[in-house]
Amino acid sequence: MNARAAVLERVGADRPYAASRPLSIEDVELDEPEAGELLVRIEAAGVCHSDLSVVDGTRPRPVPMVLGHEAAGVVEAVGSDVDDVTVGDHVVLAFVPACGECEACSAGRPALWGPAAIANGEGRLLGGGRRLHRRGESLNHHLGVSGFAERAVVARGSAVVIDADVPHEIAALLGCATLTGAGAVFNTAAVQRGESVAVFGLGGVGLAAIMGAVAAGASPVIAVDPAAAKRRLALELGATAAFEPDEAVDAVREETSGGVGFAFEAAGHPRVLQAAYAATRRGGTTVSMGLPDPALELRLPAVTLVAEARTLVGSYMGSSVPQRDVPRFVDHWRAGRLPVERLHSATVRLEDVNEAMDALAEGDVVRQIVLPSWRAA
Repeated sequence: MNARAAVLERVGADRPYAASRPLSIEDVELDEPEAGELLVRIEAAGVCHSDLSVVDGTRPRPVPMVLGHEAAGVVEAVGSDVDDVTVGDHVVLAFVPACGECEACSAGRPALWGPAAIANGEGRLLGGGRRLHRRGESLNHHLGVSGFAERAVVARGSAVVIDADVPHEIAALLGCATLTGAGAVFNTAAVQRGESVAVFGLGGVGLAAIMGAVAAGASPVIAVDPAAAKRRLALELGATAAFEPDEAVDAVREETSGGVGFAFEAAGHPRVLQAAYAATRRGGTTVSMGLPDPALELRLPAVTLVAEARTLVGSYMGSSVPQRDVPRFVDHWRAGRLPVERLHSATVRLEDVNEAMDALAEGDVVRQIVLPSWRAA
């Protein structure tokens, strides 16, 4: 079958992407789903900084590739060996497939499953090979999802079935921004009521962490970002204070009499992680959620880890178990505790995805939602 899709032809193109057009919108061919796979009609896909990091070359991935890893849709076909998903089910797609049986899954850390990481890095599906083609050429999958398209073939372990009444635009944002940001608060750090939190970097992941901290009952909740509009949004979402990066460390330490118990870094840069660490109190925990350029290194005063009993921890996909956490986050959304819709900055057509990358690179938006042609018309 055929589907329109955004194909990344090359990495490191010059900006503006609206002119250089690294993503071409064209018809691609999809194979039927094989054993353990699903065919999903994509209804909405979020534009995440991790997508931009592939476009600009910060996160190397094999090309040509159909981009997009944060998406939701409706199941159109089911491969053999799948008996718990049916045609017509609504699903959220997670960017790390899980098997549910391995040591990592049994430990509640499916994002660390080795075979999934290898498949994602090689641009193939978990079952091996690629189901995307263009004029006889195989195309790579982006993190097992490739959501900037009208349809996608995914592993069963990449899909979480949700209630059909959840709007697709909300559902899409549960697959990365909410899993990663709110998940880091609930799962990685297990923030409790009354504990102090600061979040450095207010993109979709950082603002989801703000929402998670507020839902957990943390106080104070402090937001840090250079963009005034994002600081205002954080305050509207329940943050108690918001600061620009230049003043943040001193302001946070003054606001909390020595530093927060938990600092979350969502910018993907060592300089920001250093600031988050510096804003954490003795005995506190710093959680890194952003994905920096692999060539960058982090420098910290090593003695503080012991002499101040500090903890520095990484959080991939929010230490989430998608099959458990996506339905839980839906419940939080229904109750008003996670107003995920506030992350939605703009809606764009699939044909305008290059322009969407420009807006994200400029820092003008939180989450743009890409709609396929039949929904954008």
